[in-house]
Amino acid sequence: MYQLINNDSVSPSPRSICLLRLSALGDVTHVVPLVRTLRKAWPEVALTWVIGKGEQKLLDGLDGVEFVIYDKKTGLSGMRALRRSLAGRRFDALLQMQVAARANLLSAFLPAKRRIGYDKSRSKDLHGAFVNERIPDRPGIHVLDAIGSFCEPLGLKQTEVIWDLPVPDDAWAWARAQWPDDGRPTLAISPCSSHFRRNWRADRYAAVADHAIAQGWRVVLCGGRSELERSTSDAILAAMAAPNRDAATLDLVGKDTLKQLPALLARADLLMTPDSGPMHIANAMGTKVLGLHAASNPARSGPYSDIRFCANRYDDAARKYLGKPAAELKWGTKIEHDDVMDLVTVDDGIAAFERFRETLDR
Repeated sequence: MYQLINNDSVSPSPRSICLLRLSALGDVTHVVPLVRTLRKAWPEVALTWVIGKGEQKLLDGLDGVEFVIYDKKTGLSGMRALRRSLAGRRFDALLQMQVAARANLLSAFLPAKRRIGYDKSRSKDLHGAFVNERIPDRPGIHVLDAIGSFCEPLGLKQTEVIWDLPVPDDAWAWARAQWPDDGRPTLAISPCSSHFRRNWRADRYAAVADHAIAQGWRVVLCGGRSELERSTSDAILAAMAAPNRDAATLDLVGKDTLKQLPALLARADLLMTPDSGPMHIANAMGTKVLGLHAASNPARSGPYSDIRFCANRYDDAARKYLGKPAAELKWGTKIEHDDVMDLVTVDDGIAAFERFRETLDR
């Protein structure tokens, strides 16, 4: 899952490494394969991960990692407190995997000899002022691969992607209890992203759900406890018109925990969702994803393992809102206009669903 890079100037075995990636759920999921790579190469290395509260809940129990939580609400005082908690410690290397201004400033409170950050093309908010080394500049790669390249200045190259998210037995038991193993395929729908301009309309989710039910599928709605997620899911249920909607639909919105979510998504055959944390968690658990993309490029931030089942209108969005094809945009450009997701049609969603269903018949 890794190879050593021939670089005589790099220490082959660091004693301690600090990872800085606070958020979000999808992005911290992308860091897990890097953790696996580092632990495989150096079983004795001490890994400390500075992370957000919710993200730590998702990854609690990750082997060989000491989590240090930073609450964004605590601001500068929280940064000082974190520094005090690390008194007397100095890391051999800091992997500064977040370029937002808050994370850049926080990194200054983390004592480390080597401070490895993003390449110049991915940097912003004075990121370069807080690092003294950079990862290779490779345009056109997925977010996970960019994160994976943080081990290269240390003398490693990530050659295999392994997640193995920490899911406790009671979370698996809870997921198994939600619906029977009756052979009926299951479409999970997690309808909301943290960026509301990436979200699809409720009636369009409902139309794809009705189509799935007509093909004999079970539909499971899932999501967090926010008002937006609850209201969106209620609107989906209200718009569904399948004659056996109630019998074929399970509403689990707000009923799971972050530790139960990976187990829940693993039980589904397919997840329909916009660019979101659940997209990447499902992918990590081996579940295929019907990703809904217009605001973001699935080649950069879609489900890492397989984008065949995505409904992709990113190029259409680029031409409509930015006046040029997606191929001419800077890698990572987001097109988050109020109605951009309307470019993804119901027919796009159904066609993506059918592409996946065809794989089950082979």
